Amino acid sequence: MTVTDNPFTDTPFTDSPFIDRALTDDRPGRTDTGVYNGIPARQLGESGWERPWSGTSGGQCVEMKRLPDGRIAVRQSTDPAGPALIYTPEEIGAFVTGVKNGLADHMTTP
Repeated sequence: MTVTDNPFTDTPFTDSPFIDRALTDDRPGRTDTGVYNGIPARQLGESGWERPWSGTSGGQCVEMKRLPDGRIAVRQSTDPAGPALIYTPEEIGAFVTGVKNGLADHMTTP
């Protein structure tokens, strides 16, 4: 199945091997809202995006937005139209707890 009609905007989807998988309703985390992991962030609107932290990264920040169904979308600020990753509040909480406990410290060194 090739999807060419975008249900969120008037812009057609491009042919992609990932589109069929993205529109399969039986995937974990998929809801009837039509929001799925990897959705183009521009389809989630421009308002409501926050930078919960930013520092000396030269403007390259992670932005987050709470969705109406309670999940949280995450996008890269330098690519606001790029893909958004969708997480539950529990998943975000586990990530933040892990970072606070030093579980990602090894990711900050070459």
